[in-house]
Amino acid sequence: MIPKLEVSGLCYSYHTMEGETQALYNISFSVNTGEFLAIVGPSGCGKSTLLSLLCGLLPPDSGEIRIDGRPETGHAEEIGYMLQRDHLFEWRTILANASLGLEIRKKNDEAHQKRLKEMMADYGLAHFMNARPSELSGGMRQRAALIRTLALEPDILLLDEPFSALDYQTRLSVCDDISAIIRKQHKTAVLITHDLSEAVSVADRIMILSDRPARIKAILKTPFPDPDMTPLKRRNDPVFSSCFNEVWTILQNKSTEVSHGIT
Repeated sequence: MIPKLEVSGLCYSYHTMEGETQALYNISFSVNTGEFLAIVGPSGCGKSTLLSLLCGLLPPDSGEIRIDGRPETGHAEEIGYMLQRDHLFEWRTILANASLGLEIRKKNDEAHQKRLKEMMADYGLAHFMNARPSELSGGMRQRAALIRTLALEPDILLLDEPFSALDYQTRLSVCDDISAIIRKQHKTAVLITHDLSEAVSVADRIMILSDRPARIKAILKTPFPDPDMTPLKRRNDPVFSSCFNEVWTILQNKSTEVSHGIT
């Protein structure tokens, strides 16, 4: 089976007047259709840079990114990117904010609007379509931001710490909601997070990066008995603590040697 997303030998360096700083070295992994991959690593190791490479915002120094077996060209409509903050515009209604990507892509027709409104109804925003962002809670704003991304019908979702701006209680609730939405839509997802508990609770596999220049230290499978368990239920499962401890141990090991971990 051809992976939905395949990365081979990816390298990237930042170039400044002071010289070259290597950010990523020889990154290779794949993500299957419908799979949820979480990426963790030390702060500043290049996780967000990796997402920028995956969606074509940055060109790699070397290596290859393929989607459905085809080289990624930098203009992949198959990829949706959800940032740390919702970036909703206060002067637009929630419906207008969710329609923004469709407007830019010139797809804001009747059929797409119908699907957009159905998603807003499904995900608890039906009564807030004409509200302004300041009238919504942080969790509801993040749902609106996700709907804006899903409206473009991407096959792959890149999530750059989408819950980091929320308080802890809201974060747990929204993580549950957004994970359910992604799985219901059968999307392939790649999540960047600093929160190891979050990674273990949502992902099918966890990729652990080393300090910069980032190398892959391990890719672990989260061995929960039911892959469709919600993140909150996973946190209460006995498997959770053992998986969390393994991720933590690998992160604390300063060696850059690749560990196979749980497969």
